[in-house]
Amino acid sequence: MGENQTWITEITLLGFHVDSSLEYFFFGLFSLCYILTLLGNGAIVGIICLDPRLHTPMYFFISNLAVVDMSYASNNVPKMLANLLSKKRTILFVPCIMQTLFCLSFGVAECLFLVVMSYDRYVAICHPLRYSAIMSWRVCITLAVTSWILSFLLSLVHIILILRLPFCGPHEIDHFFCEFLSVLKLACAEIWLNLLVLSVGCAFIVLGPLCVVLVSYTRILIAIIRIQSGDGRRKAFSTCSSHLCVVGLFFGSAIIMYISPKSSHPEEQQKVFYLFYCLFNPMVNPLIYSMRNAEVKGALRRVLCKESST
Repeated sequence: MGENQTWITEITLLGFHVDSSLEYFFFGLFSLCYILTLLGNGAIVGIICLDPRLHTPMYFFISNLAVVDMSYASNNVPKMLANLLSKKRTILFVPCIMQTLFCLSFGVAECLFLVVMSYDRYVAICHPLRYSAIMSWRVCITLAVTSWILSFLLSLVHIILILRLPFCGPHEIDHFFCEFLSVLKLACAEIWLNLLVLSVGCAFIVLGPLCVVLVSYTRILIAIIRIQSGDGRRKAFSTCSSHLCVVGLFFGSAIIMYISPKSSHPEEQQKVFYLFYCLFNPMVNPLIYSMRNAEVKGALRRVLCKESST
């Protein structure tokens, strides 16, 4: 690469190209969203842990999903908030790579947990008599641990491929965090292998799981239609509808960011998509699960009544 090559040690995150007055407004808005994300998902995890009636496979996976949402937001948002108030918007290269690793890991983990949850609902509705045997606690823990480990291993492959590249400039990323494709733009070598592995990964981690979810819910819908009882049909549909909302938000955002042609989305528009993905989705998910789920609302009332009585 040449003897006079300069290696990157520090990177500038350009963030949003707005006036300083709007930066303070964005800081307040994004801080509020981040606090709501932590409180909402933390409340979901707390309620599930405190109420024995929610110690079921479905809520076990929901609690894992809430942990993923809190972790994903905490990986990206604090640095973005700090940069909104700072004129020196830099990050060291190693923390930048770590942020990329965790961003990919938590994104893959959420995708895998959504697939596992769709399988759980499929077994519960299509094979209710065998549900306890199929979705035993041993199976649930194995699925959860496998999802976590697999997400980090798959993300580690991308990071290893990134670290084999020489990074000699530019020293700026036109984003509010170290997003994978933005980091690749800093490399001064061919990145075709990285893009090829990313394309294959998107096919297996986004499109593949999406097809599995769609097939599962197609069979679930057929099973719900065949239910004779109106109450049973409504209960089954309400249980699955919240998960379908989360699936739609997640996969819709992922397809726009990583599969649709980048030329159709300007840089600032892509930042809005990523902001929606890393801040809005984690904030909305607990609202969907709590507002559309009678069991969660009942558990919340029981927990609050128990606390008030003590």
